Amino acid sequence: MTEHEPRACNAALTRAFGFLGKRWNGVLLATLAAGPMGFAELKRAVTGISDSMLSDRLSELSHAGLVERQVEPGPPVAVSYRLADSGAALLPALEALTSWAENNLPGDCPVAAGGDAPV
Repeated sequence: MTEHEPRACNAALTRAFGFLGKRWNGVLLATLAAGPMGFAELKRAVTGISDSMLSDRLSELSHAGLVERQVEPGPPVAVSYRLADSGAALLPALEALTSWAENNLPGDCPVAAGGDAPV
């Protein structure tokens, strides 16, 4: 490589941050690490997320294979969400990011849209 040749960004890392960097995705995955949760329980656990945004993000995470949606027949019908194996595989990375943030980002650091909910 010559000294003026541009370097390419890692495509897999770009995809990962593009997806996980979306508002709420990482926070929802980390929240589900505690175990399966229903919609209302997730809404209470993730302060500041709207119903429509929660629904959109859960659909997106399910479509990506990171979260599984389980429907229990009723009455009443109960729907819960849990981490799929591929979602659980992200937990060490999310824990490392949490540790890094605790050690390197001051508490008064501006937070991008997406909230400051703990991971």
